[in-house]
Amino acid sequence: MSDKKTIWFPAKETGIGWAKPTVWQGWFVQVSYLLSLVLISYTVDPKVELLSWSLWAALSTIVLIVIYYLKGEAPNWKLKPIEKEKRKFK
Repeated sequence: MSDKKTIWFPAKETGIGWAKPTVWQGWFVQVSYLLSLVLISYTVDPKVELLSWSLWAALSTIVLIVIYYLKGEAPNWKLKPIEKEKRKFK
C-alpha cells in the first residue's frame, strides 16, 4: 500500500479552485451532484417553492465543496502571466 494521498480534484493551473477530476471517484462525485440537482428539481418545483428548492440545492453544493476540500488539492491563487500575443487589448 502507498501512503501517498490520491488527489481526486487537482488545483486549477490559473486562478483559484479545482480542475476536472482525475480519478473515477471524482467523476462519481460530479455525476452524483448533478443527479442530486435533477432529483431536487424534479421533486421540488422551483417555480412554486423557490426557497425550499434553493435550500436543498445549497445543501448539495455545500456537500460538494466539502468533498472538494477533503479529496482535492489545497486551493490557492495561481496567477500565470498572459503572453503578449494572446492578450485581448494591446
